Amino acid sequence: MQQESARRSNRERTEETREKLIEAARRLFVEKSYAETGTPEIVRMAGLTRGALYHHFADKQALLQAVAEREAEKVAAQVEQGSGTAASPIDALIDGGNAYLAAMAEPGRTRLLLLDGPAVLGRALMDEIDNRHGNRTLREGLAAAMRAGTVRRLPLDPLTSLLAAAFDRAALSIEAGADADACRRALAGLIAGLAEPDSGTNGRD
Repeated sequence: MQQESARRSNRERTEETREKLIEAARRLFVEKSYAETGTPEIVRMAGLTRGALYHHFADKQALLQAVAEREAEKVAAQVEQGSGTAASPIDALIDGGNAYLAAMAEPGRTRLLLLDGPAVLGRALMDEIDNRHGNRTLREGLAAAMRAGTVRRLPLDPLTSLLAAAFDRAALSIEAGADADACRRALAGLIAGLAEPDSGTNGRD
């Protein structure tokens, strides 16, 4: 029992150290940008040593990957929560899109996931992260709408990628000062346009 308690305590300390590093890195990447942030600043803000950082992460790039993964998890959770009570599959897609844009309005998140992430980690790795989180929720929503007969049966993977790109473009535009309501309405219209003509479901305006 004592040995198990010690192992649990070690796991808790390990997780606490990782969390401190991820939180410190996120804060600095947002305040200064990834390129302008050095590992000495990260460990100083986290109250840890460089040895602790390199015990958990190979380098600063690996730390950015952990930050991006964490941010993508949070976005997906907000999308799932935002679309969970919709009246129809199309409305669920629209509500999920609105929740995505709201989640991406968190300061620094758009830059982390849509600018620094792809630039530093590469598009392929960011696609893997997206497919575990935000793209997964979108794909599941589209698949459910197709099964319900409210969305036309189109190739699911390309449709997911293209619609996700539209959402990302909207998030970047809003970050740059575009009218958020206009972007939401345009995306809702895009989703409504996927409806089966005889389904009787055209989404909300």
